[in-house]
Amino acid sequence: MSEPRPLVVGRGYVPSDDELRLPRPPGVIRRFWARHPRMADITIAALALLLTLPAIVFRAPVESAAAGVPAAVGFVLSIIGCIALVWRRRWPLPVFAVALLPFLVGDAPGSAMSGPAALIALYSVAVYRSVRACWVAFGAASSVIAGQTLVRILMDASAWGTQVNVDVSAIVLLLLGALVGVNVGNRRRYLDALIERSRQLLVERDQQAELAAAAERTRIAREMHDIVSHSLTVVVALAEGATATSDPARASEATRAIASTARDALTEMRDMLGVLRDVDSATPYAPLGQASVHTVVAQARTTGAPVVLAVTGAADVSPAVELAIVRIVTEGLTNAIRYSRDPTAIRVGIGYRGDGADVTIENDGALADAPSEGAGMGLRGLQERVDHVGGRWEAGSPAPGLWRVHAWLPTRTASDD
Repeated sequence: MSEPRPLVVGRGYVPSDDELRLPRPPGVIRRFWARHPRMADITIAALALLLTLPAIVFRAPVESAAAGVPAAVGFVLSIIGCIALVWRRRWPLPVFAVALLPFLVGDAPGSAMSGPAALIALYSVAVYRSVRACWVAFGAASSVIAGQTLVRILMDASAWGTQVNVDVSAIVLLLLGALVGVNVGNRRRYLDALIERSRQLLVERDQQAELAAAAERTRIAREMHDIVSHSLTVVVALAEGATATSDPARASEATRAIASTARDALTEMRDMLGVLRDVDSATPYAPLGQASVHTVVAQARTTGAPVVLAVTGAADVSPAVELAIVRIVTEGLTNAIRYSRDPTAIRVGIGYRGDGADVTIENDGALADAPSEGAGMGLRGLQERVDHVGGRWEAGSPAPGLWRVHAWLPTRTASDD
């Protein structure tokens, strides 16, 4: 079995085309040219040169008689423009400028010799650069040709008809290359954008899966901490009491309480794991088992802790808020039993009001300036639960020897609506 690919957010992981399940490009010839772009460019340059050679051969006597050296320069520039098409993908604008140079030398008939090269070069500008660059290049080329036409007409007004026909044909040819290039370039960029968006969605899907797995691990750790930590704290306190007493009846009662506490913890853990295995569970904070504040307080009292419970108001809250109250009380009593020293009273107060519930757990056995012995998982779990239901909480020592945990929770949560 292959190892899973590590996911690095924002970089590092780029899905392949196989993962995107893209269809194969149509046609054997098209796939061949796509795999060998340089060979395709060389072939296109050779075809452009073949189309230009007849014009060079047939126009050479006329141009030599009419213009001499400029005509020869135009022929050389036409060949250079065809050869430059090999680099049309990398430098489309310079290649187009080179292909346009024959228009600036020679007489009117010779200006048409760069037609194939200029058309392909302008097409490449639209495909491999941008639509805006294509139209700017076309406008600049048309202006140059129009200016050249005007200058030649002023120099020889008798040949204005031939001059205008040839240069208009050249502009129309360039316009044809621009229109085809814009169409192909826009389609190419649209497909590239769709493929890139598909790659982004695939990366985001994997990221969401990683985040969901991390959230699920955090949820399991929080639930396990709430169940195991409180139950084991009660079991340890009862076991220590059974060991310290010499009364067989009290020791037997303590062991029965240990068994009952452990059995309740196993039942609650089984219920929790059942919810975790249920993929159709509506909410990850659904109440588990039959746990209640009175049950938690009763378990704490079996350890001999002086727990006092005071409840005011009608308990009209959502199941998620009810579970949060139970967990807050559980964590507060667990910390009081584990870390306080000989408290005289551990007071649990729950006040239900119209807009929410106030939960307070305080004990007077806190040691001043004593370092914490816990890992902070319990307080972190309280923070997550209170944030989930949209409440607020605080924990601290308002007076020497006193430790208080207070939370306010709304009656209903956003998910309930």
